Amino acid sequence: MRIETCYFCSSRIFPGHGIQFVRNDCKIFRFCRSKCHAAFKKKKNPRKVKWTKAYRKTVGKELAIDPSFEFEKRRNIPVKYNRELWTKTVEAIKKVENIKQKRSNLHIMQRLRKGRTLERERDIKEVQRDLSLIRSPAAGLKERKKLEETVEEDVEMLESDNEMNAEQLQEN
Repeated sequence: MRIETCYFCSSRIFPGHGIQFVRNDCKIFRFCRSKCHAAFKKKKNPRKVKWTKAYRKTVGKELAIDPSFEFEKRRNIPVKYNRELWTKTVEAIKKVENIKQKRSNLHIMQRLRKGRTLERERDIKEVQRDLSLIRSPAAGLKERKKLEETVEEDVEMLESDNEMNAEQLQEN
């Protein structure tokens, strides 16, 4: 059973599913659904259509460069059947799949961390910008009253000092 990939969105196509288009130069295009086929006929670029894997890789949402992708390449070298080779190959496939999964999870976590820090910075900037909307007008009334009282006391003290200085000057 051969599982093909969609030419447009890179999703899997199981046997008996999808649409196949053969161009005049014998190039075969396989599509998973009519949505992909219609987009191909409209000459859409898969790297600019947001729901495709090509877009996700170009934007950096999915892991694009990784040595484990070399194992997925198709090899057209005939190999004589060998039971030991098959068991080793199946074990290797499982190990490679685990490694790929761990790396993709790490990539996703790094993207999430970066997004969280950017979100925090954006929130801080927004709060600083709109601080007047958050603070109530009565928030600093007690402090203002205390400040006004201390200022009045200071002014009274200064006036009394000035009066005392003026009296001393008159006496001299």
